[in-house]
Amino acid sequence: MKKTPGIVALIAVLAALFACTPQEDAGPTVAAGQSAKQIDLIVNGDYVITMDDAATVHTGAAVAIDQGVIIAVGPAAEIAASYDASEVLAGQDRIVTPGLVNGHSHAAMTLLRGVADDLALMDWLTNYIFPAEVEFVDAEFVRIGTELACWEMIRGGTTTFVDMYYYPDTIADVVDKCGMRALISTTVIDQRSPDAENAADSIRKGSGFIERWQDRNSRISPIFGPHANYTLDADQLRATHEAALALGVPISIHMSESAFEVQYSKDTYGMTSIELFESIGFFDGPTIGAHVVWPTEAEIQILVDRRVGVIHNPSSNMKIASGIAPVADMLAAGVRVGLGTDGAASNNDLDMWEEMRLASFLQKVEQMNPEVLPAVTVFRMATSGGATAIGLGESIGSLEVGKRADIIQVAFDDVHHVPTYDVISHLVYVSDEQDVASVVVDGKLLMREKELLTIDTARVAEEARALAARIQSALKERNR
Repeated sequence: MKKTPGIVALIAVLAALFACTPQEDAGPTVAAGQSAKQIDLIVNGDYVITMDDAATVHTGAAVAIDQGVIIAVGPAAEIAASYDASEVLAGQDRIVTPGLVNGHSHAAMTLLRGVADDLALMDWLTNYIFPAEVEFVDAEFVRIGTELACWEMIRGGTTTFVDMYYYPDTIADVVDKCGMRALISTTVIDQRSPDAENAADSIRKGSGFIERWQDRNSRISPIFGPHANYTLDADQLRATHEAALALGVPISIHMSESAFEVQYSKDTYGMTSIELFESIGFFDGPTIGAHVVWPTEAEIQILVDRRVGVIHNPSSNMKIASGIAPVADMLAAGVRVGLGTDGAASNNDLDMWEEMRLASFLQKVEQMNPEVLPAVTVFRMATSGGATAIGLGESIGSLEVGKRADIIQVAFDDVHHVPTYDVISHLVYVSDEQDVASVVVDGKLLMREKELLTIDTARVAEEARALAARIQSALKERNR
């Protein structure tokens, strides 16, 4: 029979689909006469997306976990035969993936969600956010706001986040109790802030926080968070950098975020933000740069050479009209790029699934090329690539034997997942935070089938509403 061009095209499409269909693979087995090994947890899935270097996808598979570590990944039947787990998560209509990594946030700002919208960055910061923080933010505000953020992030499948805010001991206490993983930046800024008088006071108090929390909890990494080059001068930036080197911790900083910042740096120092940081040796230690919207080609090479982790925040960048970061160019050059939400006051949510979609779509439109930033690349930015960008790539970000067990199950039984041809495509372009079913961090269940296990959500909601009512009342009184 003669094949028409339409039939030939259909056959080619079907062949391609079947060629890409993940295959079941060999896994651990138990020899005759041997008993199954006792372990803590088995997480099953119709698919297990490892996000290893090859982005391997296993079908009908499972992940075996013991003492917080992944000890096997393979066919579900083989895992079940080899291990006897204290708890087993069923895998029907479930996709198992690494937990999402939110590389830049201000968690407690969930309590300032919607306080000031539709404003330019510097207007938003100087006339609304900074004054509101001085007036309202204290340790109790940070506790409630961080609990609210952790609730939102866990519900959405985020297992690790990098935070920058005030009262870092309070943030660390919340993270300790809720079970998430976090790099907690003690904010350094040269103005009166909720927990310090100036930059020198911020560095002194931040050093104390870092000393208290270093090696105290394997899930919590205390770091320095100098705010930006327009809120700290060159000497203060150097002093923060030297304190970080002395304590052996990374730095997270807003970098090349806006046209204002770049122009301010040129006017003040005769060079851009990234050039300034390079000139003072700021990149000599581990550095996480948030936003990086306006790097030049030469500066992108500096980021590659200095192994700076860049965190792209598409929602926030769009909302404040900071610009479109050249993410595709940075990735092509070899920059380590992850994703972040920024704070809920400038986003206004902590949904990493939304950040994935927007990151991909922005680059496609910016370059007028639909092939730019495909789904697998964006999903890597939210998992293994994000982990590498924040310095944790050796321990989290992919489902590989020996890594810490930070894992999520995504439900694929809702109508918007019917049918599913490519699971990674669906995760990036279809899934949202409501689809996350279960969350595991360091081998411990934080959410089981959408039930939060480590946060008293009713109490947090009540406290957040009460605090928000006080803030709203004070704002109305002040604006009379």
